[in-house]
Amino acid sequence: MVGAALLTSLSPALAGSGPIKIVLPEEADLLEPCMATRSNIGRIIMENVSETLTELDVRGKQGVMPRLAEKWEQNADGSWRFHLRKGVKFSDGSAFDAKDVKHSIDRVMSDKMTCEAKRYFGGMTIDAAVVDDATIDIKVGPVQPIMPLLMSLVTIVPENTPMQFVREPIGTGPYKLTNWTPGQQIVLENRADYWGKQPSVTKATYLFRADPSVRAAMVQTGEADLSPSISQLDATNPKTDFSYLDSETVYLRIDHNIAPLNDVRVRKALNLAIDRKAFLGTLVPEGAVLATAIVPPTTLGWNPDVKQFPFDPEAAKKLLADAKAAGVPVDKPITVIARSANFPNVTEIMEAIQAQLQDVGFNIDLKFVEVAEHETYYSKPFKEGRGPQLVAAMHDNSKGDPSFSMFFKYASKGTQSGFSDPKVDDLIQRASAAVGDERAKLWSQLIAYLHDDVVADVLLFHMVGYARVSERLDFKPTIATNSMLQLSEIGIK
Repeated sequence: MVGAALLTSLSPALAGSGPIKIVLPEEADLLEPCMATRSNIGRIIMENVSETLTELDVRGKQGVMPRLAEKWEQNADGSWRFHLRKGVKFSDGSAFDAKDVKHSIDRVMSDKMTCEAKRYFGGMTIDAAVVDDATIDIKVGPVQPIMPLLMSLVTIVPENTPMQFVREPIGTGPYKLTNWTPGQQIVLENRADYWGKQPSVTKATYLFRADPSVRAAMVQTGEADLSPSISQLDATNPKTDFSYLDSETVYLRIDHNIAPLNDVRVRKALNLAIDRKAFLGTLVPEGAVLATAIVPPTTLGWNPDVKQFPFDPEAAKKLLADAKAAGVPVDKPITVIARSANFPNVTEIMEAIQAQLQDVGFNIDLKFVEVAEHETYYSKPFKEGRGPQLVAAMHDNSKGDPSFSMFFKYASKGTQSGFSDPKVDDLIQRASAAVGDERAKLWSQLIAYLHDDVVADVLLFHMVGYARVSERLDFKPTIATNSMLQLSEIGIK
């Protein structure tokens, strides 16, 4: 019963219990389980309401651990057999079994829905076959050596869940949704019939405030107990404020399909025009790392030989002049589309980047949108008749392997890819199927090629997060905190 042991180790052995209030920067537009890999949704329901077969233990660093699956092994044909936990019930009282797992996988992969979790399985075919009520075989092509880790992204729903987004998620987790008042609050309450250890938090009320200073003040005054995201400027109390290594990478996704962004000189000029170091310790936390990849430095295959573009506005101007002389329409307006309240100081950061790009000769418009509209620019199908666009975003990869980023960000068929390159497609396919040193080597090659040759994006920062935690709680944030906030990890003093 390793899974039960994990939960016990994550749940503080404290006598206190009761309700808490959590204040977040962005309201959830959905509470659909198959969208829980998106941070504004995952912070609320992932592993709280909706559980997965496996989970990555980032707090204890024990690797992939059991959740709804007790154990697993790889079959001779390369498929994976998962042995499921018995005696588990969903919050609607129905029993959990292998048919629910099959339906959940089929639902994520269905063309009838646009589930965010599907993007992590790009380029794969998946077939789930029920062996018996407590056993399921999952066959994937090409064979995936990290399949148990991939299953930490598939939330399990009852087999009668429709092939359309649901408003009220039904899950096997320790909490159930009891109230959702859009624009005001979301409330989760603990389940007496949960299969695992009862958490200390009996009820969690989620509030939403865009201003990080307001969030910090709410915890300070007792109006809230926890804000997982405040600004560095507000992190002034060592008793309540904690920095944590964030798995988020801030970047501008370039749409290579539209001129002038289809010219590599223009893409290099974008990168050379931005003074990344000037942001550190001012608008961006001092501990943030300048990015050379879409994944953080803790990831397999990280390439230390890839160097970030220097701040060189004169070189940027020359590249634009060369491109213009060759007939590239460099004067065309380019729109930067950013997500409101995406991270602390997002408005000021994007306005500063707009000014730096304009200084070297770019014609930049800046547009802020809410999370649902942002997704229409960020993911395919891209709008017909669109102008040149840069989509400002944060990408989370706390899983330790680039496969959770590379296909949907960069493959020709990737849902958020802004270009098509056969060499990129080949490297992704080979790296995804490789193991050990060869896997790391191929990912490292891809990281260098994307940065130096394709100039795929304007990579900016690997972020450091700051959280404010009430002194009545026993909780320390982790690398996963920005995208997943397990209530079972929170103790009450």
